[in-house]
Amino acid sequence: MDWASLTEWIIKSLALILALLGGFAYLTLFERKVLARFQVRIGPNRAGPFGILQPVADGIKLIFKEELIPAKADKIIFILAPIITVVPALVILAVVPFGPAIQLFGRTITLQIADLNVGVLYIMAIASISVYGIVLAGWSSNNKYATLGGIRSSAQMISYELALGLAFTGPILLTSSLSLVDIVEAQRGVWFVLYQPLGAFIFWISTLAEVNRAPFDMPEAEQELTAGYHTEYSGMKFALFFMAEYIKMIAVSAIAVTLFFGGYRGPFVDQLPLLGPVYFLLKVVGFLFLMVWVRATLPRIRYDRLMAFGWKVLFSLALGNAMLTALGILLADLFQNSLWLWSIPIMTIAFFLLVAYWMRGAIAGGNK
Repeated sequence: MDWASLTEWIIKSLALILALLGGFAYLTLFERKVLARFQVRIGPNRAGPFGILQPVADGIKLIFKEELIPAKADKIIFILAPIITVVPALVILAVVPFGPAIQLFGRTITLQIADLNVGVLYIMAIASISVYGIVLAGWSSNNKYATLGGIRSSAQMISYELALGLAFTGPILLTSSLSLVDIVEAQRGVWFVLYQPLGAFIFWISTLAEVNRAPFDMPEAEQELTAGYHTEYSGMKFALFFMAEYIKMIAVSAIAVTLFFGGYRGPFVDQLPLLGPVYFLLKVVGFLFLMVWVRATLPRIRYDRLMAFGWKVLFSLALGNAMLTALGILLADLFQNSLWLWSIPIMTIAFFLLVAYWMRGAIAGGNK
């Protein structure tokens, strides 16, 4: 390893972290502005022109808020929990390609930090770590409401990780690779969302639950558990939890774009490589808008129905989608004709309709 490569990695790592931190700050403003439009309000408009300095004002306010630690809390874990939550959100995008390789200063620069041949496994492993931060935050607070909130949150996140993991299998099987670069390149002709409409739907629903977004934001269900796992947190430690949530919104949107929507691929990318990051950013913003739209539209569902949906419906759909995808690929290989791949969306949509009919009472019945 030479100094040029080390310098390149350091610059790309710092650029990614700063982009995510800036994205987190202005994603809060974006969400508030969009929600205001949905609800026929004005939204933030006092701090700076059109309210663009509102994230700065919020950050200054949180920095100067008093930091409180409960007297009988486990102080070390209480302080570490927000860090354990936010660090995975910052490093999970290290394997995501944001654009094709470019030539700069006589070097070929790849627009990602690391091209791992097991990039999908890396994402799944890092995504699982954030569960520890939430459950430890609740337990270390020495507060029964926070502890219950942490346990409930961990149960939700672990349950939906099963369906999330199975949703990855579609692009993996279609590409025969765990590398995200290979997955993006395999979508030159057709985005995988056309082969995997059910897989993309399962991935999207699972990530909403994984990042605790509405209608799955049970960890912050203040009407039931005071404020959930972060009841005892204040100031910047409180802000770190929500920083993690908003950064994970960006991360899961980027991963969804990479897996199902062609990543940075788009018209004229091969001729103008710098168009790649532009296409990637536009697709990610579209997904973030969809997340905000869902929050503005759907109410929070009851916890037992949330768990019933995850285990009775979503997991069944994810398992069936994986098997039918494998069957479609097997048929394409057997008959030596790629047109058989189009049997995958037909079979998976039919399976979805069948499961929806059979299990139409699973959610409405709750825990019955």
